[in-house]
Amino acid sequence: MNFSEFNKNFSLTVIAVIVGLAMIVCTLILANTVNNYTRSKNTIAVTGAAKKQITSDSIVWQGIFSVQSPQLSEAYSSLSQDLIKVKAYLKAKGIAEKDIVVSSINTMEVNEINANGMYSNVIIGYRLTQSIEIKSKDVNKIEEISRASTELLDQGVQFQSQPPRYFYTKLNDLKIDMLAEASKDARRRAEMLVENSGSRIVGLRSSKMGVFQITAPFSNEVSDYGINDTSSKEKEITSVVNAEFLVK
Repeated sequence: MNFSEFNKNFSLTVIAVIVGLAMIVCTLILANTVNNYTRSKNTIAVTGAAKKQITSDSIVWQGIFSVQSPQLSEAYSSLSQDLIKVKAYLKAKGIAEKDIVVSSINTMEVNEINANGMYSNVIIGYRLTQSIEIKSKDVNKIEEISRASTELLDQGVQFQSQPPRYFYTKLNDLKIDMLAEASKDARRRAEMLVENSGSRIVGLRSSKMGVFQITAPFSNEVSDYGINDTSSKEKEITSVVNAEFLVK
């Protein structure tokens, strides 16, 4: 065999090997595609949901009061007197002093406004601000105090009542029940979808918990990260489960 014939035979061998490998790869790809197709034909993916109305059992309320005076010492003295009045008012409403959390004092310089309407570097006074916060399980009582607390204005206290924040302390226990209900709903939905096709659900292939949405009643707000509304005493909690069932 001369060199030309050897080279020709070697090339044919290489080509045959490449063709053989290509056929093997194609066979594997086809088998995987068929397998995926068969698997997809034997499963059904659904989303189940559960809703429940809840009433907040805990409340956090904050009130802010402030004074302003040309002298810092005078402002501090006035604010101290206002704090005494605020505490006395809350105690008269049935709030224990141990439940009144008092913040540190925030001090801000008040600058003079010049003829051009701009703030100058001249300090003409000091504004001091302080806040109180109350956390309680007696939602109705604190709610009532938050509305009536502007009565402190009659005592000369520049008092501002902030909107209460509402919470539900048994949320973790409730989430477990809600997930169970959402899972049941997912199975019911899957059974309804396959019942007219002569098939039946034979098992759960996978499931994934969605985020919880805690919103005001009748709200249509949805977030990928979940919502935890604190502005409403009455709330609606929604749980979601994404499930994939085996079908036979």
